[in-house]
Amino acid sequence: MKKIIFIIAIFIATGISAQTKYQKGMQKAFDLWGQGKMAESSQLFERISKAEPKEWLPPFYAATIEIMGSFGIKDEAVLTAKLNKAQAFLDLAKSNSENNPEIIITQAFLNLGYIAFDGQKYGMTLGGVNTQLYAKALQIAPYNPRVILGNAEWNMGSAKFFGKSTKPYCAEIERAIELSKTEKIDIEFYPKFLLQRAQGVLKQCQG
Repeated sequence: MKKIIFIIAIFIATGISAQTKYQKGMQKAFDLWGQGKMAESSQLFERISKAEPKEWLPPFYAATIEIMGSFGIKDEAVLTAKLNKAQAFLDLAKSNSENNPEIIITQAFLNLGYIAFDGQKYGMTLGGVNTQLYAKALQIAPYNPRVILGNAEWNMGSAKFFGKSTKPYCAEIERAIELSKTEKIDIEFYPKFLLQRAQGVLKQCQG
């Protein structure tokens, strides 16, 4: 009996140790991100994804960082290499979590990286793709504040491009903000709603 208890104790301790290692790694990656050390953060998320191949969050965040770093790049070859890297991370995240609204809208964010670089070249093809991605994400998670905000912001960008008013989307941004206040997230390290960013988008809308 004592031997069985000892084996169970070792098993539990090992499980806790593995979980703690994952948690510590993720927290360190977020800390690096918060310090502006984007490359180091992305690399750490990548290492965690290799150590935890069934987790979708590490490659998801690695992809997000790479996408964020693509804006402002002037060389198309450099841009393509960076977004291809992001796409590989995102594909890995997708393989671990199908029909995930967070991944779907991040795919739209990746496409925006191309559109922002050259709207004439990429806008016609990827613009329609993004509209479909947001529609799919809304169908899966109609009350997800990040999805609602992302969709509204995408529509605002399209409206500005065509010289139309952005005011029709103000109510959706306000709804996203309100929904974020009551949202319950049970998954550790799950994407959070960025309230300050949402408020900034709302000001642009009202302006």
